[in-house]
Amino acid sequence: MPGRPSLPLPRTSSTAGLAPEPMRWVASTVVAAPAGPWAVVRRTYTRSMAVPTITEAVVLRSFAFGEADRVLHVYSLASGRVGAVAKGVRRTKSRFGGRLEPFSHVELSIHRGRGELGTVTGASLVRSHDAIRVDPYRLQVGLVGLEAMLRLYTEEERNDRAFLALTRFLDALDVQASQPGRRPALDPLVLSFQLKLLWLEGFLPHLESCVECGAEQGIVAFAASAGGAVCAACDHGGIGLSPTGLAGLRTLLGSPIADAPALGMDERASRDVLAVVTSSYEHHGGFRLRTLA
Repeated sequence: MPGRPSLPLPRTSSTAGLAPEPMRWVASTVVAAPAGPWAVVRRTYTRSMAVPTITEAVVLRSFAFGEADRVLHVYSLASGRVGAVAKGVRRTKSRFGGRLEPFSHVELSIHRGRGELGTVTGASLVRSHDAIRVDPYRLQVGLVGLEAMLRLYTEEERNDRAFLALTRFLDALDVQASQPGRRPALDPLVLSFQLKLLWLEGFLPHLESCVECGAEQGIVAFAASAGGAVCAACDHGGIGLSPTGLAGLRTLLGSPIADAPALGMDERASRDVLAVVTSSYEHHGGFRLRTLA
């Protein structure tokens, strides 16, 4: 009996001076001749090539890595939260220049390998947001917004509305007048932005009536565990809400982010909104923002 024909072994190819790259199985075909149980199975292989992702992104945070690199945490339009290494960015003659600083709105080319971090292979500036970085008040307001994004959006998951809210917040902050005597955490713009993020994450507080009994009058507090505002009869240790605070919450949620500075909220209303935001973070996410301390 003739022996069984040997099957061709998979081979790799390489160009001059380069090590062979790994190959992956694409398809197999049974050849018609010779027929019978010993038909030869021919296997075809092709190279596995990673295609860089090109996407708009906002740099949320960066820190030094090695002698000349930086690790970036960005929120991208294509993939949500992404980590990437910008190699050589700290060198004086880096091709990235100052385009990868926090707050920068950029278009990135990111190569994804086997590790958790991608590699930035290209970057072009969409908006620098330098006006935020150079003004101490706007800088502190902006850092609150960036930390909120970092804490609420921890997964690599696309969210077009969250990316739009982030870019609109930064665009509005770019042109907002500085207010040196005001506490940055009470700024209506960043309060509006944080309420929008909570809304997008499914944590929108119920504010039109008492969440426990449905009463439309006599709202006096906010209970994060109940998911909204409560009346005096149903309040069991909630966060106190003044009439202006309740009105401020409703107005901020119903208005575009950019309109927040013109809504005329007083300090008491801003404090009430901030208390609702921080209580929601603690109850739903189990965290506090360090920039709000």
